[in-house]
Amino acid sequence: MKITFLSLLMITLLGCQSNDLVKKDKVSKDIQQLKTFPKLEKDRYNVAFLIMDGTFNTELTAPYDIFQHTIFRNNIKAMNVITVANTDKPITTFEGMRILPDYNYLKDALPKIDIFVIPSAEHHLDSDLEDSAMIDFVQKVAKEATYITSHCDGAFVLAKAGLLKDKVATAFPSDIDKMRIMFPDLDIRKKVLFVHDGKYITSAGGAKSFEAALYLCEFLYGKEVAKSLAGGLVIDWNVDTVPHLIVE
Repeated sequence: MKITFLSLLMITLLGCQSNDLVKKDKVSKDIQQLKTFPKLEKDRYNVAFLIMDGTFNTELTAPYDIFQHTIFRNNIKAMNVITVANTDKPITTFEGMRILPDYNYLKDALPKIDIFVIPSAEHHLDSDLEDSAMIDFVQKVAKEATYITSHCDGAFVLAKAGLLKDKVATAFPSDIDKMRIMFPDLDIRKKVLFVHDGKYITSAGGAKSFEAALYLCEFLYGKEVAKSLAGGLVIDWNVDTVPHLIVE
């Protein structure tokens, strides 16, 4: 009788555990189905930031602030600003900030991306460049995006994706020599804070990411709007004082 009783007890406990697992799995799926996406206003540029673990705060937040503030300016085609990653879970920046991505580019249906921004991340010189799914995504977006910008070592991702061929670019100053060695056929410039060549704007990064973002806004909206955006962030903006290169 002891054996029979113990057997029945074990079956009952295992059955309860199995039911708990089923319930947990259902809750997890329900949570995924309840994922909400940001509201994208019509007649705006859709600006997507590619983020991942190790993304550097400044290269993300500087252009993000500039572009997001366009919604507070009148009579311009403002910007919907979103983040995209290869996960639904929060990413952790290099400095420790946790950010929940708006879209998972591996499985979500993404809106058309007009302006694509690649901030620098900790492993953009090594392991990130071996992420074939990420490189494929960058190549896919680049085909339709009107403008593509990189900050700091985000240029390495563009180079790995083959997008800087026959283009002039720049990157984080102390990594330019490494980039020239890694991609010897590319034209990588020093002593400039950003380069605009065709649809590509590459930036030295850091706090100078503000300059590249303000330049794109001046290019799209004109000098007065750019100065207004800069003023809102207490930046004294004059593109003529910023070392840069525009490739005609």
